Amino acid sequence: MSTSVQSIGDIAPMQKGKGAGIADSVQADYEKGKELLGREEFAQAAVALHNALVGYQEREDQQGIANASNQMGHVCLARKDYAQALKHYNRAWEICEKLHDPMSLLALSHQLILVYQGQGEFKKAKGICLDLLERYHDNNDPRGTVDVLEKMAEIYLEAGEAAQAADVYRTIASIHANFKHKNIAEGYLRKAKDLEQPD
Repeated sequence: MSTSVQSIGDIAPMQKGKGAGIADSVQADYEKGKELLGREEFAQAAVALHNALVGYQEREDQQGIANASNQMGHVCLARKDYAQALKHYNRAWEICEKLHDPMSLLALSHQLILVYQGQGEFKKAKGICLDLLERYHDNNDPRGTVDVLEKMAEIYLEAGEAAQAADVYRTIASIHANFKHKNIAEGYLRKAKDLEQPD
């Protein structure tokens, strides 16, 4: 049995056969919305993705609703409309949980960090980071671990907690040192030391 799961950006299947015309128009709206989002044409992207979302809802296509909600979250996040982004991401989250789609939940976790960071909800953002660290540690994924640690350091700095950010940079340095990435490790140690220098 395959355990591979598609990323949330790819889980909506193309429809074939009966009703394919309607399905294709919904899918076309979805693809157009993604394309417009990529070009940073947010207002038009929102319209196309909203149309796709309505189409998926009419067909009761849960994967399609999750995908369109996720992309709508991206549009709202890009526009710094954090409350709406959270609403869309949470809707996608609920569906992905029901569909037992851990890879999509992982991707959504990263987006939720950005939302909470944008809202200044640093405690919530750090909480998700800690959950992700545990998951990456369990999966023996040093790259994922370092990515999350870098995000945590950024959050600590935004929250005015330089000492904690320095600790995180030292942790990143130790991970790189374990992999014999001497120059990279030294760079993170310098960052830590710089944060600890009095102004």
